[in-house]
Amino acid sequence: MDNPVLIFGTSYLGRIAREIFEVNGNVVYGFLDDDNQRHGKEIDGIVVLGNTDDDGFLKLIGKKCEAFVAVDDNRFRKTLVKMLNEVRHVQPVNAIHRDALLASHVELGHGNLIDSGVKIGVGAKLGSHCILQCGALIGAEASLGDFAQIGSGSIINSGVRIEPEAFIGSGVTIVSGVTIGKGARVGAGAVVIAPVKDGETVFGNPAQPIKQ
Repeated sequence: MDNPVLIFGTSYLGRIAREIFEVNGNVVYGFLDDDNQRHGKEIDGIVVLGNTDDDGFLKLIGKKCEAFVAVDDNRFRKTLVKMLNEVRHVQPVNAIHRDALLASHVELGHGNLIDSGVKIGVGAKLGSHCILQCGALIGAEASLGDFAQIGSGSIINSGVRIEPEAFIGSGVTIVSGVTIGKGARVGAGAVVIAPVKDGETVFGNPAQPIKQ
């Protein structure tokens, strides 16, 4: 990637993304964030330039710089991705830490964040705009849908299917072949041995649905 990167969001994900790009030798052009109090200030040596809808900076994307969306709220993340797709006609780039280990045959979409120590096995498939926190393990032929999030140290065993927008907390283990439904949430430290339904929240060992 030759062009510098403009990062949307200044939360912890924005700082992780900056670290990934700079460790990989890429230049970070700046941050965009809708918190006006942060404008003009530096975060880890990078200036917050303006709002996420500032056309003065958006017009640079696709010509002079790339874009990465570092927002963990899926609703806002989707809004920003849609704007980049429809207005700027670009896809966000992937942020893959140089210390992540990806097998030679892995399918990747766009705009994924893959942090340090992540390991992804052969035949695994990642959609777009997924977040894989440090040390997560994605087994062979596992699949992640768009906007899925995997917490630090979680183990997603071979053949697991994680549907779009699912959230997997830190330190989770999902046994081989299990499906996690769309928008489902798995609490930190859970051990999942059975399928999780769409929109369901589970927790514990073995993981059980939380009664509303």
